[in-house]
Amino acid sequence: MTPEPADGLAGLSINQETVKQWSLPELAEGCRAAGIGSVGLWRAPVQEYGVERAARLMRDSGLTVTSLCRGGFFTASDPDERAAALKDNRAAIDEAAALETGTLVLVSGGLPPGDRDIAAARERVADAVGDLAPYAAARGVRLAIEPLHPMYASDRCVVSTLGQALDIAERFPAGQVGVVVDTYHLWWDDRVPAQIGRAGAGGRIACFQVADWVTPLPEGVLLGRGQLGDGCVDLRGLRRQVDAAGYEGVTEVEIFSPALWARDGAEVLAEVAERYRRHVL
Repeated sequence: MTPEPADGLAGLSINQETVKQWSLPELAEGCRAAGIGSVGLWRAPVQEYGVERAARLMRDSGLTVTSLCRGGFFTASDPDERAAALKDNRAAIDEAAALETGTLVLVSGGLPPGDRDIAAARERVADAVGDLAPYAAARGVRLAIEPLHPMYASDRCVVSTLGQALDIAERFPAGQVGVVVDTYHLWWDDRVPAQIGRAGAGGRIACFQVADWVTPLPEGVLLGRGQLGDGCVDLRGLRRQVDAAGYEGVTEVEIFSPALWARDGAEVLAEVAERYRRHVL
């Protein structure tokens, strides 16, 4: 029997990358032992373990999969590359459906080599989302566009602000396409409170993720996410904003940090839970 959630942890989801040192079975057992009932998963380790096998493990462990990362990378202008990206994203949708998660996180992709037309690249993202949204909806999966910090715009994600993500998402039904609000990527933008309100009014907030921003970044922007409370982000303030906007989902802790990965996973999980209570609730 799955234990009841520990005090204050019912709204907490642990993204797999936060305890990347753990295998899927270790993640399931660790969350069960800590009284945490939700996890966010990543495609590569799920594929390595086996999608159906992973889905069975989650069900047998009583865990809810709150998101699957990631689909996307839609910005190629070459027709063959675009077709391959769409094929891979349909596979990602099928994997999300098998895992019984309603949220597939999309990272849009950066500028193709030699390309300087970022507006056209964003339009290709919208075209791809339009191609995929009906396929995903038919399988009970919602696409969630995640804006990343502008430092990623050239090579990883041309969608840099919540407003840009909503401009794409709002072309499609809210039940098919939403957005991700990730504190690590959005904390700096003074337009975020208004855009969170906009997202909430349209029923577009599909996922809320938290990590802190520390200075200097210990491992660069990709792997430099801080433990909750170690940096400058008003985590509780942003959580209150998404709550006020009508978001009723969990808070998913997603921290990419070699320093955390080098530690004992159970110790990291206990620390995350304590920091979540102190800095997010």
